[in-house]
Formats: sequence, structure tokens, C-alpha cells
Amino acid sequence: MKVEIWSDVACPFCYIGKRRFEEALEQFEGKEQVEVEWKSFQLNPDLKPKSEQNIYAYLAEAKGWTVDYAREVSKQVCDMAESVGLHYNMDQTIVANTADAHRLIQLAKSKGLGDAMEEQLFQAYFMQGKNVGDHATLIRLATDAGLNAQEAEETLNSNAFADAVELDAYEGSQLGVSGVPFFVFDRKYGISGAQPLEVFERTFLQSWQETAH
Repeated sequence: MKVEIWSDVACPFCYIGKRRFEEALEQFEGKEQVEVEWKSFQLNPDLKPKSEQNIYAYLAEAKGWTVDYAREVSKQVCDMAESVGLHYNMDQTIVANTADAHRLIQLAKSKGLGDAMEEQLFQAYFMQGKNVGDHATLIRLATDAGLNAQEAEETLNSNAFADAVELDAYEGSQLGVSGVPFFVFDRKYGISGAQPLEVFERTFLQSWQETAH
């Protein structure tokens, strides 16, 4: 079975969804035969490498909210993250363009380290207050994920893997992906958003039964 996950490292629900997916996968009897591939999806390709706005001002402007309402919604998201063991630190979040982060994910995927790179980037963005648009930061995160620092630096200083990022986005659009996270099971079943654990469990089973027959 193959599961493709469209995601952006600046999406709070993507990290929550990752944890719920991982829990369902761990409990799934056929887990050893499941291939997981992370797919790139940028929520806001037009962002600068680092925005001067804090996360609340950015959300307020992007969504047409008040700053107070943005804080309220963020608190609810943080509570949801806590429920799966993630401690978001939204006050320190640095709003940044994720294009280069996605190119590193593509590099990591080519080495079998896609999941490790995603994990490092999610932690950096939501929990550690790091700028995922900064090359020096990205190189450190890449090495933490198991990548070679020089190869990561060469990737970032070129346009390498930009086509792969665009292809992922195009594939997603062809499948109807308009928001993330979006989980696709064997190109048959889709889960949109950080759904409850039982939704992932049910979809694993349904897809597995069809594959087995």
C-alpha cells in the first residue's frame, strides 16, 4: 500500500495530522508493507523568506480576522496539538516562505529521509521558533535529519528540486487537493485535514482489504 501526504511545514494541522496518521499506522497490521511519500504543497508561495509580521498579524491579514481572533484560533490549534503530544510555541513562530524547505524535503526523499526532514522542519517552525526560510538554519536541520551538509548547501544555493516541488503541487491539483494535509491511499481514498484517529484507522483497513483482493 502507498500513502502520499500533501503537506506544508507551515501548516499546524499538517503536523497534528502526521501524528494521528503515525498512530494509526503503528496500530495497523500491515504497517511493514506501507510506503509513505511526502508531497510538497505551499500554502503561500508569495511570502518573503522571512516576514516582519508575527504569526497573529499574518493570520489576521491573510484570513481577514482581527489579531485577537487570530490569537484565539491559534490557542485552539495549540490545544489540539497538545492532545497528540505536540507543544506548539506560536508566540515565537517566524512566518517564512517554505519553498527552500520543500526543496530540501525533495532532496531528503531522494535519500529515503523524507519523513525525518519533515519532522525536523515541523519542530523547527512550530516548537523551536526557527526561520525555515533561512539557509543556515535549513542546513542545520538537514544534517539533523541525516543529510550531508554540503549537499544540502549546494541544493539551497541552486534551483535543484524546484521542478519536483512544482510537480507535487500539480499532481495534487489533479487529484483535487486544495488544502493540506491531504492523505491519499493507493490513489483511491483521500483524507482531508487532521481527522480523528479512527478515520485513519478505517481508511487503512478499507484500502488494505481492497489491495488484498
